[in-house]
Amino acid sequence: MKKRWIVASCALATTALTTGAVALDAKQRQWIFQPSDRAWGGNRDMSGLEDVWIPLSTSRTGGEKKLHALWMPAASADAPVMLYLHGARWNVSGSVPRIRRMQSLGFSVLAVDYRGFGQSSNELPSEASALEDAQLAWQWLAQRAPHSDRYIFGHSLGGAVAIQLAAKVRDERGTIVEGTFTSISDVVSTFKWGWLPVSALITQRFDSLSKVAQVQSPLLVVHGSDDKLIPADLGRRLYEAAPGPKRFVLVEGGTHHNTNSLGIEQYRNGLRELFELKL
Repeated sequence: MKKRWIVASCALATTALTTGAVALDAKQRQWIFQPSDRAWGGNRDMSGLEDVWIPLSTSRTGGEKKLHALWMPAASADAPVMLYLHGARWNVSGSVPRIRRMQSLGFSVLAVDYRGFGQSSNELPSEASALEDAQLAWQWLAQRAPHSDRYIFGHSLGGAVAIQLAAKVRDERGTIVEGTFTSISDVVSTFKWGWLPVSALITQRFDSLSKVAQVQSPLLVVHGSDDKLIPADLGRRLYEAAPGPKRFVLVEGGTHHNTNSLGIEQYRNGLRELFELKL
C-alpha cells in the first residue's frame, strides 16, 4: 500500500510540475511575442505591396496552415533581395514604413508574419516556430530570386530570429539587425526588477550571443543611442561577439521605433561599405 502511495504521489507531483512548466512556457511565449493582428500606427498605405502565402510544411489535419507575407519588389530585376523579420506585438503591416525604406535603398523585400500574427495561422508562436517560419520564407525567396544576392534583416525580436537563421543557412550574402539584443535573460536584467533570479525559468531564451559566432556572413548591427526598450549596450555586445566582417552603427538620438528612419543615410553608408552594395 505504501509503495502504491509513493508511486501515485510521484506521478501527481510530476504531472503538477509538467503542467506548471507548460503553463510557464505558454505565458512566456505570450509575453515575449505578444502576437496580434493589429498594425502599429493603424492602417497603412499598402500600394506597391503584394500579398504572399507560404504553406507551412508542419501542417496537420484541421485546416490549411500558412504564413502571410508582403512582397515589395525593387524596380530593377537583378536587385538584391531581403527577408524582413519584424519584432513583437504588431503584425507585418506595421512595418510597412521600414519595408518601404529598405526597398528605397535598392532591395526587393519579403516581410513575413510569424504564426500568431496578422493573417498567418493562429497559433501561439515560440522561438522554435518563429525560426521555422523564417526558414520557410527564406526558401520562398530562394525560389523567387535564385540568382540574386539575399540578405536577412531583423528588427528587435526579429533580430534574434535573424541571427538564428543566419547561423543555420550558408547562402545569405549578409545579415542586418536593428535594435536587437544578446538574449532574453539580458533584456530582463535591464528591467527595474531585473535583479530577481529568473534566468533559469526562461524557456524562450533567444540566446543570440552564443549563436552569432556561427554567422558566416558580414553582419551590420544598428542601434539607436536613445533606445529605452533594448539598451544600445546589448547591441554592441552582440556586435563584439560576432566573428566579422562586421560593422556597428550607432544612430544618435534614435529610439526603438525611429532609428531606421532617422539613420537611413547611415544605413546606406553601412550597406555600401560592409556589403559593397551600389546604393
